Amino acid sequence: MGDGTGGSYRLDEIDRRIVYALMADARNTSAPAIAEEVSVSGATIRNRIAQLEEHGIIEGYHATVDFEHADGSLMNLFLCHAPFGDVEGVARRIGTIPGVINVRELMGGRMNLHVLAVGTDTSDLRRIGRELENLDVEIEDEFLLQNEHDFPYTPYGPAEGRRLEPLADYISLTGGADIVELTVYEDAPIAGCTLEEAAHEGILEDETLVVAIERDDAVVTPHGDTEIRPHDVVTVFSPDGTEESALKGFDGGDRSSTRRS
Repeated sequence: MGDGTGGSYRLDEIDRRIVYALMADARNTSAPAIAEEVSVSGATIRNRIAQLEEHGIIEGYHATVDFEHADGSLMNLFLCHAPFGDVEGVARRIGTIPGVINVRELMGGRMNLHVLAVGTDTSDLRRIGRELENLDVEIEDEFLLQNEHDFPYTPYGPAEGRRLEPLADYISLTGGADIVELTVYEDAPIAGCTLEEAAHEGILEDETLVVAIERDDAVVTPHGDTEIRPHDVVTVFSPDGTEESALKGFDGGDRSSTRRS
């Protein structure tokens, strides 16, 4: 599985929640829906999905088909043994057999290949079995599949009492500056203040600039009299990087920033 590039990409909380949502229901889950759930912008979700795909973490999106309901076909699981030196090659050749829809390679054990196949009837399943044996695959056992259930990976999902970090996404610029996207919490010091008030009261550092605000699917161009509201997604330019002091006004609780490396 994967193309070997995923190891250079470290998932953060936002990435994990995206993967969880797509595993739960990729067809009916939109970027804006995930964005609302994790309190970031839709653009951030779309960018993150593209990165997850590019790094081979999300490998694809597939339809789950009930073949029995579709045309009365049977699904059969073949538990097989293939020569240990060529398991991957055998698996790829098995994939060319008409009716085979999934092949799983196991790390060890006698039954190191699990082959899922669809046949129109028992005669068709026997035909698939013969083609497997023609590839020097030994069928150790087989079972008709009654049902299959898929579930999202729970550790990537929401956990009660766990709070998302306000640092959602950032771009590092030359000279040590950062452009950061942050979600404003309800109890953040800057919530309810205008940008002018926040600067005057020291909530917003002198060199830190709010350059854009996303609010209710609209982009607001900030001015001195623009009020920052809870749940705003703000884009901040910080010339000294994303130091704790530069961002503390947007967070209402204790924060230990997690940055992508």
